[in-house]
Amino acid sequence: MDQSLVFDLELIKRYDKSGPRYTSYPTAVQFHEGFGEAEYRRIAAGTNASGRPLSLYFHIPFCDTVCFYCGCNKVATKDRGLAGPYLDRVYKEMAMQAELFDSGRVVDQLHWGGGTPTFISHEQMTGLMETTRKYFKLHDDDTGEYSIEIDPREVTAETVALLRRLGFNRMSLGVQDFEEQVQKAVNRIQSEAETMAALEAARKEGFKSISLDLIYGLPHQSVESFARTLDRVLAVDPDRLSIFNYAHLPEMFKPQRRINEADLPLPAAKLDILQMTAERLESAGYVYIGMDHFAKPDDELAVAQREGKLYRNFQGYSTHAGCDLIGLGVTSIGMVGDSYSQNRRTLEAYYASIDAGHLPLFRGIELDADDVLRRAVITQLICNFDLDKAQIERQYKIDFDDYFKVEMQALKEMECDGLLGLDVGGIHVAAKGRLLIRNICMVFDKYLRQSSAQRFSKVI
Repeated sequence: MDQSLVFDLELIKRYDKSGPRYTSYPTAVQFHEGFGEAEYRRIAAGTNASGRPLSLYFHIPFCDTVCFYCGCNKVATKDRGLAGPYLDRVYKEMAMQAELFDSGRVVDQLHWGGGTPTFISHEQMTGLMETTRKYFKLHDDDTGEYSIEIDPREVTAETVALLRRLGFNRMSLGVQDFEEQVQKAVNRIQSEAETMAALEAARKEGFKSISLDLIYGLPHQSVESFARTLDRVLAVDPDRLSIFNYAHLPEMFKPQRRINEADLPLPAAKLDILQMTAERLESAGYVYIGMDHFAKPDDELAVAQREGKLYRNFQGYSTHAGCDLIGLGVTSIGMVGDSYSQNRRTLEAYYASIDAGHLPLFRGIELDADDVLRRAVITQLICNFDLDKAQIERQYKIDFDDYFKVEMQALKEMECDGLLGLDVGGIHVAAKGRLLIRNICMVFDKYLRQSSAQRFSKVI
């Protein structure tokens, strides 16, 4: 498989509009409060006959300080005592969830996200993993994909060693930008030494994959300044890089109101930064996985993509498809059977549900046959940049070109622009169409056609 990337500036400008990131289809915009605990329990029970493995996501919402760019659900606090009552509820939620799933279903994927997962103490980390092992069947070897998001300011070498002993084997390190002026503008003061100390500790402890997260489009960034950050990052040769586009949506995310809009790079400057980044990473030997992600050619994500086995969920790209994902903690999203569900968004509402003996779900959606089909199409395209029409036709008993008559017409226009190729066998995304994969997937999103009032970030 060709994993190259071509940056076509004029094409990007023409297609640069807002759209979903497709961590799910249907997207969270379609979740509704008519889907609740009863529906979830019914669907969860029905998955046990499949014997599918499980994926567990734990949301730890606490942060010592708030980063102004952040759009995540978090609780900014210096009070470490808040973690105890929160984990007590997570344990109760775990017990309720575990009752719904056969005990023999192994956990192939586990992720701690946030917030800042390492906000909790070493004892609490140990307790959380021990409780997880009490209720769910974790791997005893290193074959699972067990990952954690790390703020380098919140860890020591001892913390990293403990995480490895607890079973974590993958790590993402938040960097964003090393420039002092940028860090001050977004309230994330983080030295290069802190970051590299966490990276070296993870390598010493034998973490299988380490990813560094950067953001472009932040205040005071320029091509030259971001190139300096890239130089420092590439010097340590990470396995993966996530290069995220900053979406400035202050009406949705209050911390972003503290960013001076006049300091943000103009859209043209952001595109220049992205082009420079893509070219630098390609020359450094990285391949474009998709949706902000780059990896070395021998990384498991790159290998899975070449083999047509890459998968995408709420935590990003993964090699473990076919898991039922259980979301645990405030605002967590799960994907069980043909459904999505989300936990309550505030600590107060989450605690009240748990204390009343209820799963803390407040909305979700059960997919119909059309949703399932379109999800399969979008997943193949966004993960592998290629779609086998015959495989879809066999699996879903349809005539692809007839079922997607309207969509295929739209794709022909994209074909004329060079984004993709169409033939009897399928849809093949071209190198210069890969940065615009969200646009291609949007063609198959029936909900976008039904409403123009949805708010998403720009695709580039």
